[in-house]
Amino acid sequence: MLSTEPTPSVIRAPFADRIGRIEVSATMAVAAEATKLRAQGAHLIDFGAGEPHFPTPQHIKDAAIEAIQANFTRYTVVPGIPDVRKAIVDRHAADFGSDYAIDEAIFTPGGKLALFNTIQVLIEDGDEVILPVPYWVSFKDIIQYAGGKVVFLETDETQDFRITAEAIEQAITPRTRAIILNSPSNPAGSVVSAGDLERIVRLAHERGIYLLLDECYVYLNYEGTPVSGGSFQWAKDHLIILGSLSKTYSMTGWRAGYALAPKAITANLSKLQSQSTSNATSFVQKGAIAALAGSQQCVTEFRAEFLTLRDYILERVRAIPNVTCTTPGGAFYVYPNFSYYIGKSGIRSATELATRLLHDAHVVAVPGEAFGTPHHIRLSYPVTRETIDEGVRRIGEFLAKLE
Repeated sequence: MLSTEPTPSVIRAPFADRIGRIEVSATMAVAAEATKLRAQGAHLIDFGAGEPHFPTPQHIKDAAIEAIQANFTRYTVVPGIPDVRKAIVDRHAADFGSDYAIDEAIFTPGGKLALFNTIQVLIEDGDEVILPVPYWVSFKDIIQYAGGKVVFLETDETQDFRITAEAIEQAITPRTRAIILNSPSNPAGSVVSAGDLERIVRLAHERGIYLLLDECYVYLNYEGTPVSGGSFQWAKDHLIILGSLSKTYSMTGWRAGYALAPKAITANLSKLQSQSTSNATSFVQKGAIAALAGSQQCVTEFRAEFLTLRDYILERVRAIPNVTCTTPGGAFYVYPNFSYYIGKSGIRSATELATRLLHDAHVVAVPGEAFGTPHHIRLSYPVTRETIDEGVRRIGEFLAKLE
């Protein structure tokens, strides 16, 4: 008897092709492996998590709690209530001299979603996006998910991974659609100088190329007054400011981010968000208003402590034999070079070194391959000084055994 079931003309793979263009976030993978070891009773020193060790300031928590008690727990308009968008544009204008209207701002469930949606809105198949190396882990995957082609811009470690306008210009082709700058950067803490930033902004504007400025760590700049491309109001048509409250106000779990961009772009970001997450959590918006519009003393205090911790960990990491490390100009990571130890005792890569550090020394760190370099490991230092001492001691002892 003949089967009556239809036979597909083409046997498809079980999943869409685009999901194969991306990998699991390396930082999340490290965190998951560390969680397994903790469950088995291991005492880990955690340099993996990219988040402040401070509690969220009390006035921010109070604002969210008050909103919950007042039953401000329902849907809001997708791009965020007008008050939170006003707080965003007012804070940015006060700190950087930008000039954005409320309808040029969108509040998002985390800065990562602001970036993801911006790439989806702007990038077509085959569009090129210039991305300096080392880069934050998600940049490459988000571009590739959208069908874009990543153009990696190598930087010089001896120059603290500095990004220059000249290097950007050489990487531009007729297919260049966007440039991504993250300053101060994750993972190396490199800072684009004010002069180079202005030249890059002008270059992108004159060429009609979108410049995506990831300002997640903009307030954690240790080389002088923080600068933003948003200061150059004449280039607004080609600027997208991507911001986050996570690091600035120690609000990582709140998922509070935003974008500032021309009205047509924010309208499309809102449209895309309306079909995915809808509005960011209502009472988080109230907490964000308290953070942005309230006292900024906590930001000053956080920055001062991070700078002290940077110097503290740098001194100890550089004391490890045959390990070198650039001086990060911002953020809260150090990015030491372990190339001397790659190839010893069967360790063939930074990934294998980080894995051995996790399982043998019980130190959590993120390997450089996730950021585009093969010989580095990122250490996140918002921890206690005692934790730094113990973690660096364990790393040093482990490496000594490889000799």
